[in-house]
Amino acid sequence: MTPPTPHGIVLFAHGSRDPAWRAPIETIAQRMRAIEPAARVVCAYLELTEPSLPEAVAALIDGGARHITVWPMFLGTGRHAREDLPRLLAQLRQQHPQIGFSLRPAIAEHPGVIEVMARTALEPPSP
Repeated sequence: MTPPTPHGIVLFAHGSRDPAWRAPIETIAQRMRAIEPAARVVCAYLELTEPSLPEAVAALIDGGARHITVWPMFLGTGRHAREDLPRLLAQLRQQHPQIGFSLRPAIAEHPGVIEVMARTALEPPSP
């Protein structure tokens, strides 16, 4: 039996000049690593925050990843998810033809995320 292909995950977000903005994305990555200590999870940003997607992908490849899944950490599929990210991913596929890439839909379009967001929004306010 062949061993599984080393897999990496990129949580891809927009980025901001405010360094505190990245905390929720980094917290998700930390939680993923706590749930699955062997998970290779990195964050990447479109602009204004580092690392960039090419930098994050390079780090995963350097760490042995041979397949990389990119999760857009967006509430919907706007221009960045619809145009910018696929263009960046096409460039990465060309630069790294030996690596398999998967692009997932915007995270908030996932049924499980929709369920959690709906239940959270229904919670009564704290006294």
